[in-house]
Amino acid sequence: MAAKIKKGDKVIVLTGRDKGKTGEVTQVLPKEDRVVVSGVNVVKRHQRATQTAPGGIVEKNASIHVSNVALADPKSGEATRVGFKIEDGKKVRVAKKSGEVIDG
Repeated sequence: MAAKIKKGDKVIVLTGRDKGKTGEVTQVLPKEDRVVVSGVNVVKRHQRATQTAPGGIVEKNASIHVSNVALADPKSGEATRVGFKIEDGKKVRVAKKSGEVIDG
């Protein structure tokens, strides 16, 4: 199945603690159906000091389930679903709300 949300996409969080926040997808974990979004689901982790990094409490972006995010429409910025269309012999992603082609 083709990926509806890819790395670099602008997404909106639909549910949970960070509902309404927007951010960019920094990592996609297809086997777990999860994505990592910058500035969303930030958790604190205790980290032991290494030769390169100091120890202490570090803030990290944890993954969020892909069903809890929606792509931001390129035209309006609102949450939209993703469809597919064949254009010039290539399969492209299309925003359902505006019909706009999603680059990426």
